[in-house]
Amino acid sequence: MAMRAINISLLTKRRLTLGNWLLRMPTIISHGVAAVAIGKVFTPERMPARFWLLSVVCAMLPDLDVVGFAFGVSYSDMLGHRGLTHSFAFAFIVGCVAALIRSQGTPRDRKTWFIFIIYFFIVTASHGLLDAMTNGGLGVAFFAPFSNTRYFFPWRPIEVSPLGLDVFFSSPLPVLWSELKWIWVPSALVVSASQIVWSILKR
Repeated sequence: MAMRAINISLLTKRRLTLGNWLLRMPTIISHGVAAVAIGKVFTPERMPARFWLLSVVCAMLPDLDVVGFAFGVSYSDMLGHRGLTHSFAFAFIVGCVAALIRSQGTPRDRKTWFIFIIYFFIVTASHGLLDAMTNGGLGVAFFAPFSNTRYFFPWRPIEVSPLGLDVFFSSPLPVLWSELKWIWVPSALVVSASQIVWSILKR
């Protein structure tokens, strides 16, 4: 049965729960793939497992907001899906915490810590940027908590993925093909290009 599109005008009036509506986004794994690509661009050095684990966790963490649906938080609320946890402010806070965790057990260097704050900020913010390129759901509240205005990019090629796994697996091919084409393949190309550039710079 074809899925009915969410009427955005109703989102401000009705509470959304996981059982009521299917919320759409790039699959969580694709956010992790994008994080790894960003990490490969960031440095050519062999990084410890902690670095890669933090990168993937930071990229996936914004979707923690789905827990709110179990408590009656509306999709369109600031604490709803694609709200506060998808904002640049949240990405900055996560970046600071992740940089602090990464530095545990290593000599403290303010410059290095600042560089890793920027890196983990970009990795975390990449989640909202990808969501803003999907063709469904609400936009992303990039400037929360100062504004709950939701944004999409003009170019939105990524097929949205249902949050419910049962619905996703009932018709996964369009979503998987879209993410392969617009996230996985570009990520692989970016990694390959960055490795070539880094190898040239090392000469």
